[in-house]
Amino acid sequence: MTAHVIVRDFERVDPALAEGLAALGVSTVHEADQRRGALAPEIRPIQSGVCIAGPAVTVSCHPGDNLMIHAAVETCRPGDVVVVATTSPSTDGMLGELLATSLRAHGAIGVVLDAGVRDVAQLRAMGFPVWARAISPRGTVKASPGSVNVPVVCAGQVVYPGDAIVADDDGVVVVPRARAAAVLEAGRRREAAEAGKRERLAAGELGVDMYNLRPLLAELGVSYLDRPPT
Repeated sequence: MTAHVIVRDFERVDPALAEGLAALGVSTVHEADQRRGALAPEIRPIQSGVCIAGPAVTVSCHPGDNLMIHAAVETCRPGDVVVVATTSPSTDGMLGELLATSLRAHGAIGVVLDAGVRDVAQLRAMGFPVWARAISPRGTVKASPGSVNVPVVCAGQVVYPGDAIVADDDGVVVVPRARAAAVLEAGRRREAAEAGKRERLAAGELGVDMYNLRPLLAELGVSYLDRPPT
């Protein structure tokens, strides 16, 4: 294989699984996958109240150069999430309104950038979700080769093309395609259990009793006093 490639097609996570993971949200998916797959917390949304999930279209770029994001556009299908990594750290604004418009026209529902984003007001106005490491007005060039739809490391997590990407206000999590069905099932079980706990807490039951934490507090040497010590 050559050093730089654009892979046109690959196996994607099933759309029904992605839809189910989106309904669960990032935190529940992360817990259901045994607390795996969370991208670094520096990757934050530029919008609020949005949750998306879909198969990853992966892009490896030279820092400060968005040529390969443009090259990735034609590989996108409806429902894809574009995941951009750079070969060394970068906070340059590698995505703006025009590139987002192009990506949306080819089916992408959002972008995760281990780099910077700009044109934030316009992106919010057009309702195009982006999660990025930074907001920066600094532009990029289109000069350096990279790859599309190869394994990348994005914000500390390995992402393969076709893996499930879930992103919301809590951040971003990646679920390997082969594990998506099992994670969805585990997440739904967790969600059902939490519903019962929510009812008990809303009725006034204390978490220390519901989770049987009083013995642990005693074991850790935590004591109760009726009044502050004098």
